[in-house]
Amino acid sequence: MNHGIFSSTRRHAAWLLITLGTACAGTAFAQDKAPELRVLTHSSFALPKPLLAQFEKEAGVKLRISKAGDAGEMLNKLILTRKAPVADVVFGIDNALAAKALAADVLDAYAGPAASRESLAALPAPLVPVDYGYVTINYDKAWFAKHKRALPATLEDLAQPATARLLVVQNPATSSTGYGFLLATIGALGEEKAFDWWARMRKGGMKVAKGWSEAYYADFSRAEGGTRPLVVSYSTSPAAEVFYSKEKISESPTASLAIPGAVYRQVEGIALVKGGGAQVAAAKLIEFMRSPEVQKQMQTEMWMYPVDAAVARADVMKFAPEPAQADAPAEKDLADKGAAWVARWTKVVLK
Repeated sequence: MNHGIFSSTRRHAAWLLITLGTACAGTAFAQDKAPELRVLTHSSFALPKPLLAQFEKEAGVKLRISKAGDAGEMLNKLILTRKAPVADVVFGIDNALAAKALAADVLDAYAGPAASRESLAALPAPLVPVDYGYVTINYDKAWFAKHKRALPATLEDLAQPATARLLVVQNPATSSTGYGFLLATIGALGEEKAFDWWARMRKGGMKVAKGWSEAYYADFSRAEGGTRPLVVSYSTSPAAEVFYSKEKISESPTASLAIPGAVYRQVEGIALVKGGGAQVAAAKLIEFMRSPEVQKQMQTEMWMYPVDAAVARADVMKFAPEPAQADAPAEKDLADKGAAWVARWTKVVLK
């Protein structure tokens, strides 16, 4: 009898210890498993893995980075999922897309230190500027030297049939690079003259690619099988050519053309997503993207210029001088007419 009571008590104690142990183990596991911070960005987002790991450790989160293609595709995804946000923070909305993002009301207010920090480039709140660059035409030096062709110096030069067929551009409906280039021409020429120019470019044999990668890595004459020695790209592309060259070279095989009306200044930013969670961690990421180390590393990862004036330029950026002039429509016109311009471009150039 006593033995029976004793056995029952021991079984209960053992059950209690197992239950408590399981609960404690579960708690420890929950503590070890850091909460997720969902980041939506474009396909060009890149930072060194050790730097991202350092952020995760210091912020106590696990980054889940979702790349949604081009910046325009990324914003469309954010808008389509606004009732059930797929991210807590978004990086890569630029000045060309800012008006669309604000009109869709998909961004949340942010008042942390980065929001008021001095910057070389500006974006409308609640976007916090992170980097900037220039959409511009790049050319293949060897091709022009071999064919003894003069470089175009104006939009009028580009529209000549002998030159128009040398250029590949990106579709502004599917590429932020192509959209920036379209905006530069409208900013310089005005809407009517710009679309007249685009019609002449089509007639002259200009090629249209879906996005930057296709244009640069397939159609540009620097690519294997490419035939177009002029490509819409970035002012930093020549520096990237040097940086990634398999052989040590002292001069870039490409250069950018600062043709008036063919240069667009692009500013990229980061913002909280309206309705997203993990706002404390998301705020830490915003500050992290404006930190000196990120501003330094992103130059040779995303090939953009840092907005923090105190951050030194990477040595290779000597091959990426900033254009002295860039063109763009007025902000109000961009907000009111941006979609209509893309639709008109599609009709003029593709149909």
